Amino acid sequence: MIRRWRGAARLKRVELFTRWMLYTLPWFYQLSMCAPLAVGLRGTAPALQWSLLVLSTVQSALALPLLRRGLDHYLHGRPVDRRLPGLATVLAAAGLGVGLVLQATVELHQPGAAARTVTLTLLPLATPYALLLPMRTFAAVHTGIAVALAVAEAVIRPGVAAPLGAVLGVAGTGALCLFTVRCSGWMVQVMYEVDANREVQARLAVAEERLRFGRDLHDVMGRNLAVIALKSELAVQLARRERPEAVDQMVEVQRIAHETQMEVRGVVRGYREADLQVELAGARSVLRAARVDCRVDCPSEDGGGAPLPEAVRSALGWVVREGTTNVLRHADAGWCAVRVRVRAGTAVLEMENDGVPTDMETRTGTGAGTGAGAGTGSGEGSGLKGLRERLAALGGTLESGPGDGVGTYRLRAELPLEGTA
Repeated sequence: MIRRWRGAARLKRVELFTRWMLYTLPWFYQLSMCAPLAVGLRGTAPALQWSLLVLSTVQSALALPLLRRGLDHYLHGRPVDRRLPGLATVLAAAGLGVGLVLQATVELHQPGAAARTVTLTLLPLATPYALLLPMRTFAAVHTGIAVALAVAEAVIRPGVAAPLGAVLGVAGTGALCLFTVRCSGWMVQVMYEVDANREVQARLAVAEERLRFGRDLHDVMGRNLAVIALKSELAVQLARRERPEAVDQMVEVQRIAHETQMEVRGVVRGYREADLQVELAGARSVLRAARVDCRVDCPSEDGGGAPLPEAVRSALGWVVREGTTNVLRHADAGWCAVRVRVRAGTAVLEMENDGVPTDMETRTGTGAGTGAGAGTGSGEGSGLKGLRERLAALGGTLESGPGDGVGTYRLRAELPLEGTA
């Protein structure tokens, strides 16, 4: 259980905590109400008292699997078998019947015993039903139960106290379950939606960048290709007439084609360039917007170190860009640290984050923080492979693997300063 807790992501931990907190709710009220109820129902019917106690205990035990199914239904939309809720409904009806008979045959020595009897019997049923039923249906069912119990209490004990106690017991039980069980499920559901929205935002950012790149290529090549097509058609017509101007038109086509090629290279070069300082600032801004505590330690960024060569800045900027993207998409990180150092003529960049499930870290050997689960047979994604090739061309290396702490991941890039200027 502890290993499962440590290996789970933060969102999964919240769901596990919520589940176990709700699992203890029926037993908490079971233990807190048995003793006062026993004092309030002293009399000559121990069989009825034991029957009520046994029924409430069985209901509390049955509430655990019902709560598990109710949370799965509320959070993930999984279907629920009707047999278990039907059994819980029958046990609740039997418990209410025993409670009414007990109140009719035993002298009440404590005010509020009717409300405690109703709460003890109805709470194990209302707890999972707060997740299984819509709010209007839940309120309608409790209203019907309250009216029926008020009529029964009025028949058993004329007056206002017993019917009012039954109504208050039903209303309090329903309100308690709505404000605890259903609100807890709603909070976990909202957290899942926020996490899904963050992933959608990352995908939209990638799609927007692709659209921008496609738009730039269209702007560069669209007009030139149209001119090439027109001049080629004109050259064909002139060649068929054996006109010497056809050669001039083809020379012009060749010139425009070379210019287009150079412009496309310029667009691609600008798209592929990355600057370390720009990427560090962007990573800090994006991660903090995603509520990830991002700490950047770069002497050259603070003005305390010599500037790195342009090729080194560009390559390390790509490492920061890829690492940041994968932290957002694949990790449930709470913090991310980026450190840049120059040691013995070598630029070293380390990027470390938490939020990596231990089972994924063991399975892939890379961790979710750098694209685990989206890679090849070795567990690496195409982003890491491209980074390694880019750094190798400059004589650098890229290492990726688990960090020192549990559920952490570290990406380390080294680049020599000599020969990269």
